[in-house]
Amino acid sequence: MIRKLVPPCWRRRALGPGGFTLVELMVTLTVLVVLIAIAVPSFDGVRLSSRLNAYATALVAGGQLARSEAIKRNVPVTLCVSTDGANCGTTGQWETGWIVLAGTTVLLQQPAAAGGYQLRDGGGASVLVFQPTGVGASPAGITICRASPTASQARLVSISATGRTAVRRLSDGACAS
Repeated sequence: MIRKLVPPCWRRRALGPGGFTLVELMVTLTVLVVLIAIAVPSFDGVRLSSRLNAYATALVAGGQLARSEAIKRNVPVTLCVSTDGANCGTTGQWETGWIVLAGTTVLLQQPAAAGGYQLRDGGGASVLVFQPTGVGASPAGITICRASPTASQARLVSISATGRTAVRRLSDGACAS
């Protein structure tokens, strides 16, 4: 049997890799930290946009439900601010939560918005009543924004006097007081 002479450095490679060196590990961690530093601020904007869209969609759904139930039940249905989830509040802002109310029956309950978010009606309306014809008592425009920390995004949910709802993006992000 003839035995080939293999240099020692080749024998080590034939056995497989020995692991990472400290330099390779540090380079990998540095690249990972740079990627995270770039990705996190972009993700914050996406997360904010998603949260604003969720609040706007919930408010639109509440308006559409109130209008359709008023038509279906042939009774006035109310979309209003509610802090307890059972009764309409006469004062307060929409970020405390809202309900859709037909008589004494709560059809939909929306909990309070997360801290730092504001849902404000520029006219100060805290109650919207939809008549059995589906027509609302008055138009409303509710601005949804992040008040703390401030951001460059906001949403405006418009509910017309006819009960039609629409959402518009605002780029100034200014919260109505």
